[in-house]
Amino acid sequence: MSSVPTPISNDIFNYLGENFSAEDDFLKQLKIEAAKEDIPEICIAPDQGKFLQFYLKSINAKYVLEIGALAGYSAIMMARALPEDGKLITLEKHVKNADFTRKMVEKAGLSNKIEVIQGDASKILREHNFDEIFDFIFVDADKRSYSEYLNLCTPLLRKGGIYCADNALAFGKITDELDENDREKPFVEGIRDFNQNIKNNKEYFSSLATIGDGMVMAIKL
Repeated sequence: MSSVPTPISNDIFNYLGENFSAEDDFLKQLKIEAAKEDIPEICIAPDQGKFLQFYLKSINAKYVLEIGALAGYSAIMMARALPEDGKLITLEKHVKNADFTRKMVEKAGLSNKIEVIQGDASKILREHNFDEIFDFIFVDADKRSYSEYLNLCTPLLRKGGIYCADNALAFGKITDELDENDREKPFVEGIRDFNQNIKNNKEYFSSLATIGDGMVMAIKL
């Protein structure tokens, strides 16, 4: 056994992709089509998708809320792990991204499971009346708003449900001393604040999984 994490080399990353991936030919093509539409390829890694599917199945999740659809990659991955009567709602700020996601959801045959709501997530979370209490909430959106999303989403998550936030290692900069001119400084600071907030939040028991760029996983108590 080892007391420190094993570094992920390119070979190990490829091994994970070959053996523990939730990506198939459809999702590979989705990324190609998204790139043609100038939608940035900043989605989760294929092994992170498998990790999310594992968690969803382990808690028998039926209702999922996602903040930040981008091109629909992670939404489709997660929806595939839900039961036939499950539902995933994904919030996306940008009209182009939301329209692209709807198109890919339909192509994936998941229109009955995935609902795309376009608009500012903070505003939607404050004003929208959700019919469901969620089993799992996944956040991969504006890093500066992570703590705000946590406050707004907590009432929407059931006890025993999982709150998951991506990029918890802040693009590898979580412990760096950042120059004032570093354009990622506001995003890194937002993630740092969030990590401390959820770590100290008495409504959650949390951990940080060092998969991809890090994923905070927290159980609502």
